[in-house]
Amino acid sequence: MNEIIIALILGIVQGLTEFLPVSSSGHLELAKYFLGDHATAHESLLMTVVVHFGTALSTMYVFRKEIFEILQSLLSKGQSENKSFAYKIILSMIPAVLVGLLFEKQIEQIFTQNIMIVCAMLIITGILLYVADKAKNTTRNVTYSDAIWVGIAQAIAIIPGISRSGSTIATSVLLGIDRTKAARFSFLMVVPLIFGKIAKDLIDGNLTSSTIPAIELFVGFLAAFVTGIFACSWMIQLVRNSNLRYFGLYCLIIGLAGIVYASLT
Repeated sequence: MNEIIIALILGIVQGLTEFLPVSSSGHLELAKYFLGDHATAHESLLMTVVVHFGTALSTMYVFRKEIFEILQSLLSKGQSENKSFAYKIILSMIPAVLVGLLFEKQIEQIFTQNIMIVCAMLIITGILLYVADKAKNTTRNVTYSDAIWVGIAQAIAIIPGISRSGSTIATSVLLGIDRTKAARFSFLMVVPLIFGKIAKDLIDGNLTSSTIPAIELFVGFLAAFVTGIFACSWMIQLVRNSNLRYFGLYCLIIGLAGIVYASLT
């Protein structure tokens, strides 16, 4: 298949699944598997980073007003709701940062198209979403202790197949947090992590050895950015209207189908 078309597909997959609770990393691995892309995790790292950068920018676009207010509050004196929100985001990042630093090599091995693990984790994601969808609606804000638990869910979601947005939103909802506020916190908490990961890879020189043409990277980035804007806005409405169970069913079907297919090939 044409490499540019593959880049386009990977960008669309990342843009949609970063926000929809179906695991972007898991779907990227499945997409590479079915598209015949057998590059190692290190070889495909640059494309993965680029499409994640696209969805990070789409998040910033959708929440541009909130991000501006948060940054403004950090530069002002005294306490405010936005400043407290920023501190909670920082707190939520700690578990994922620790896991990423301490288990970097193990994580890279997991991301080498281990389809059975991906599919098993998709099934777990599906069960979690189904359970969370039955939780009662509330109007409660995110607390500091909530931020830690949601951060732990985000750290676990480093495993491909565990949806980052699905696990963090579901954890928030099960903790009794307002659904819209849970989605907002889930989407904003990942932005600093993505930029931090990109900075680390640049410093370590992990992105300089790639031979992927610039046109493919641009196509993947643009596809992830555009579809990410759509998916982010759509997901906020879906969470508010308690539609997580449909994604749970989808994850269960894809996970089971993937296990059957991988077992027969």
